[in-house]
Amino acid sequence: MKILIGLGNPGLSYRGTRHNIGFMVIDRIAAERDIRLGRRGFRSRRGQGKIGSEEVLLFKPQTFMNCSGQAVREIVKFHNLPLKDVLIICDDLNLPLGKIRLRRQGTDGGHKGLKSIINSLGKKDFPRLRLGIGTPPSDLVADKYVLSRFPRADRPTVEEAVSRAVECVLTWIYYDAEEAMNRFNA
Repeated sequence: MKILIGLGNPGLSYRGTRHNIGFMVIDRIAAERDIRLGRRGFRSRRGQGKIGSEEVLLFKPQTFMNCSGQAVREIVKFHNLPLKDVLIICDDLNLPLGKIRLRRQGTDGGHKGLKSIINSLGKKDFPRLRLGIGTPPSDLVADKYVLSRFPRADRPTVEEAVSRAVECVLTWIYYDAEEAMNRFNA
């Protein structure tokens, strides 16, 4: 079994924002694999299905980004899987727009959602897939930038990044983290 957790903020006012790109990846996987995300539990919207022969659970925490660890802790504790089988998907200000990067573990890198997860789990050895959203312009603070929507001109790049992220997740599921990193971190 694999668990996929996309980070974001709940509610229509946050739909399409840079901080919700993790939700976008989960939504795309759910749509492509016909997995319904209608159920609630673990402070999340969730769905369950199969990808190949692997049972997968999809989650979109509804705790708001900075409290993502609350939901992730409940999910991990209940399912009692090794952290290597739990993939966190989120945005990254430090990556150029459209670039994706998979890591087996690491620091929060300044990401408050990852910081919340690390603090809640007491561990940082879980895989994470980061999608680059670019750096904010000098006249805009990071908090406002991540909560803003992608401009129309950037949407094709975002769509391509989400598609590549889905391919990366599928490679992670079918093969392993090493293979996915070799294919998608270039």
